[in-house]
Amino acid sequence: MPKTVEFMTRQRRPVLLAMVPLWLGLTGAAALAQTVATLAPTPPASAPAQATEDENAPAMLVADRVFISPGHKLVAEGNVEVFQGDIRLQANRIVYDRQNGMLNLEGPIRIDQSGAITVLADTAELDNGLRDGILRGARLVFDQQVQLAALQMTRVEGRYSQLYKTSVTSCDVCDDGRPPLWQIRAERITHDEQERQLYLENAQLRIRDVPVFYFPALRLPDPTLNRASGFLIPSLSSSSNLGFGFKLPYFVTIGPHRDLTITPYLSADTTTLDLRYRQAFRNGQIEISGAFSRDDIQPDDGRGYLFASGRFDIQRGFRLSFDLRTVSDDAYLADYDISDTDRLRSDVTLSRARRDQLIQIAAYNYKTLRDTENQDFVPATILTGTFEQRLFPKRIGGELRLRLNATQFNRASSLDATATEANGRDVTRVSADITWLRSWILPGGVETTWTAGIGLDSFALSDDAAFDNEANRVTPKTALTFRRPMARQTASGATQILEPILQLGWTKVNGDDVPNESSNISEFDQGNLLALSRFPEADAREDGRSLVYGVHFSHFDPSGWEATGIVAQVLRSDSQDGFTSSSGLDGQNSNILVAGQIGLRNNLTLTARGLFDEEWSVSKAEFRGDISRDRLTLAGSYLWLQADAEEDRDSETSELWFDGSYALTPAWEAGASMRYDITDGRATRAGIGLTYRNECVTLDLSVSRRYTSTTSVEPSTDFGFTLSLNGFSVKSGTTTSRRSCSTT
Repeated sequence: MPKTVEFMTRQRRPVLLAMVPLWLGLTGAAALAQTVATLAPTPPASAPAQATEDENAPAMLVADRVFISPGHKLVAEGNVEVFQGDIRLQANRIVYDRQNGMLNLEGPIRIDQSGAITVLADTAELDNGLRDGILRGARLVFDQQVQLAALQMTRVEGRYSQLYKTSVTSCDVCDDGRPPLWQIRAERITHDEQERQLYLENAQLRIRDVPVFYFPALRLPDPTLNRASGFLIPSLSSSSNLGFGFKLPYFVTIGPHRDLTITPYLSADTTTLDLRYRQAFRNGQIEISGAFSRDDIQPDDGRGYLFASGRFDIQRGFRLSFDLRTVSDDAYLADYDISDTDRLRSDVTLSRARRDQLIQIAAYNYKTLRDTENQDFVPATILTGTFEQRLFPKRIGGELRLRLNATQFNRASSLDATATEANGRDVTRVSADITWLRSWILPGGVETTWTAGIGLDSFALSDDAAFDNEANRVTPKTALTFRRPMARQTASGATQILEPILQLGWTKVNGDDVPNESSNISEFDQGNLLALSRFPEADAREDGRSLVYGVHFSHFDPSGWEATGIVAQVLRSDSQDGFTSSSGLDGQNSNILVAGQIGLRNNLTLTARGLFDEEWSVSKAEFRGDISRDRLTLAGSYLWLQADAEEDRDSETSELWFDGSYALTPAWEAGASMRYDITDGRATRAGIGLTYRNECVTLDLSVSRRYTSTTSVEPSTDFGFTLSLNGFSVKSGTTTSRRSCSTT
């Protein structure tokens, strides 16, 4: 019972008229305050402190008139409102009979608690504790969406609300008598406020008032409950590989921090059990997913997959993460449309990243799913450790960078490598790089950076007769970089920046020849333009003198659009081996790099990069565009690569990809995606989808086609259908349209 009760009247009148007699008024007001506290749902066991706080909070009664009737009943009438904590009660008239402890409320009656649950009724007769009573013409509304409407609602023991002849829906209900899009009709519904569960008896699911399903008994979590065991949204699918199928996920809560999702998948050609386990810890989380199948594709074998991932924040700022993957056969992931990957990578990583320091230790395992690869020749196990540190010595100034790296590649085979194949070669490498940088501003505004350093590499090799079992290298390096940014303001107010770039570099590789294990494929872009070695790892290093020249341009327009671009090239004193022909870095001089980006104010971004030889023939080109408007979201890319046998590409590759969606109406949205091989003149994957979403239902229809095939994977077509009733299903966070009663 509240400790403090306040009376207020909306009209200016003597205080005594609103408080006579004082002792009777206090008794009645206490009951009114208790009305709000008791009718509201009992908070969950996880929040007892909040419940106690609300019950002990002061209550305030506001009404046009408060008086004592001749029968010694306390009467509040005319826009009556009672406030206590986050609870608000509204009624037209409240009468409290102290002799029998009964409250009579005349409506319209409305009780709100934090916007989560609202009780509406025409009239109500309740005891002074509101543990028992009857509400007529009642409605129970959850999250301002799901509503339970009944002729009568009975309060039992202060915990249960029983509604009779009830309709449940999250659709807007119009006053013209038309039925909602969907509803559940039940003879009786019991709402357990403590467990936050709804129990339905003799329930019918109706679509436009046409019975579709009958349930003798049905339990649903009320929409205020975030997690509860039960069935999730079912889905229908049809696949050319697996036939027509049905999935019905069941969600199991295992305490407050764990859950398990069990999904049986039944179709004409497969019986599959899919599992997903999740657990949250104080310092991290894990997720394990997998499936076991018996199907007609490989009828003699059980098939399946298992993925496990997690991360943990441990002491001293370190993070431990893992991602483990295995599968029964090469085709399973593609057959069941789980993933298009052709190699499985598992890893365990321990890392810590600070402003001036990086520590990382990792173990990787690779499993090939390609028909053309032999697992024994794949470096299945890779161990690596990296330490990076930035220092700022005061005596010499500038910045000192230290990098230590150790890497080991292990293959299952013991077959010696050949001139073109690694076969069973194993490699262990330890590298150290020390680099010092210092910058000055020369007269005329020229920014100058001097870089000097040394790289040390030590190798241990086995199963490769072409190289010594042990090898060492020492690579000194230095470079001088000049920049001269120039800015101007145009007549329209735009800012333009032109920055010529020039770098003179020198490196000298001293030591033994070693195989290129992890730097077989290199990219030439803005990120490594000024690097003294553009190989991704220290297996290979560039050698000799180099000159980099280029110009960078930026435009920033006051209307909101901007553009950046760069043109650059690397010139060398000697031809550089180790780069593929399509990388743009092979030979004595690199290809000319041309790259740029335009960002328009209508949320359109265009990015392009191309490599051109000295005759301006294209060796590599890529283009990407992204746009996000009110109704349109679209992302697409185009890629062209020349033929390159060193990158296992016997012919040129030209590919187009896009993925987008368009809102046809506030409720209907269409989506499409495609990956198209222009060289072969056919799509590799395509899909379309249609979604209808309003305040009470979401409908998803989709069809996709995978055109690629291997000796173990056939092309397949998949159809999908999902229908969810909004209000009880998982919230997606997507804005939904609400239908108008005048148009639906």
